[in-house]
Amino acid sequence: MVASGFKPGAILKALRACAAHIAGCRLAIPVGLLVAALSLIDAALATTAHQSRQSPHLLPTRSDITTACSKPLYLTLDTGNMASAELIAEILNKHQVKASFFLANERTPWGNFALDEAWAPYWRERVREGHAFGNHTYDHVYFPPQPASDSPGQDKGFKARPQFGEHAGKTQLWTGEQLCKELGRVASRFESMTGTGLSNWWRAPGGKASEAAFAAARHCGYQHVHWASAGFLGDELPSERFSNAALLKKALDQIRPGDILMAHLGIWSRKEAFAPSLDPLIAGLKSKGFCFRTLKDHPAY
Repeated sequence: MVASGFKPGAILKALRACAAHIAGCRLAIPVGLLVAALSLIDAALATTAHQSRQSPHLLPTRSDITTACSKPLYLTLDTGNMASAELIAEILNKHQVKASFFLANERTPWGNFALDEAWAPYWRERVREGHAFGNHTYDHVYFPPQPASDSPGQDKGFKARPQFGEHAGKTQLWTGEQLCKELGRVASRFESMTGTGLSNWWRAPGGKASEAAFAAARHCGYQHVHWASAGFLGDELPSERFSNAALLKKALDQIRPGDILMAHLGIWSRKEAFAPSLDPLIAGLKSKGFCFRTLKDHPAY
């Protein structure tokens, strides 16, 4: 057994020194056998060095070992009202989990908005930590579904209802160009805050939109990201009917490898914040052999 910190080269050097001054070495090994052993070690080291130069992929790197993942999950977090944003960041760091954030300029309990300058340090820190980022529309725009017979198509327009901004609460008829501009506002704002661009993913608020809206987003380069049925963590459901304990149990029982999970950084519609449950949820899923990746590692994106 070799003590920690010793390298084969150092051991070989010591053996050579011993062989050169055999009178001073207390080894119960015949000199001829020692010399033969040194020759074999020399040959083995030379062969290994040659193979690693010619085929470096044959030797696993630390990155290969740490990134191997047979049961991946993809945690996605929409902005919401940001009330639990700091706590969630702490939980992610505690468990060394990378998530994919979907950003909209939503109102917070402090009277500001998620993409205001006050939140720039938060987003810069998440970038530094290695998370991924997608688009949730600037004004958190809902796209009411339209029956096929009533859908005017991408060129003529589709229904859109911003939750925030100048036209908050008003259902309008948007063109594809307007949707591209809306998505571009988030991308520009994020880059100005962090110096980093968004990935080309978007998520419609509520996860729903008309086919015309989806087509318009694809036209300007955005791929829509939904979530798995079991991956809906339920943090927006009323806590009087859906306790954190019940939501946690459901998630641990039903989530499967490859699922995209969805929660918010805070939500207005729930009294008991779900965010603290992310801690036991992540721990429980990891104990089952699951690992977490960003959407950059998802085969579909």
